[in-house]
Amino acid sequence: MPARFLPLADVAEILSISSAQAYALVRSGDLPAIKVGGRGQWRVETTELESYIQRMYSQTRALVERGGLDEAAEAASADGLERG
Repeated sequence: MPARFLPLADVAEILSISSAQAYALVRSGDLPAIKVGGRGQWRVETTELESYIQRMYSQTRALVERGGLDEAAEAASADGLERG
């Protein structure tokens, strides 16, 4: 049976982002998560991660349709978010 909850390190690996960026997604509320255990470690439900990915596809599609992809790519590059 696949895991229902993922640690932030796994979320970061799946999204190809840093652990700090995954934590920022959780802290901002963009990616719903829960704290579990005595040390309060963050866990993301796999269904929430899939929902987040689908939302990002929708937002990207809307951005492309508006012709704003170039500006978004430039902003991401300036923020150091783009990976080569």
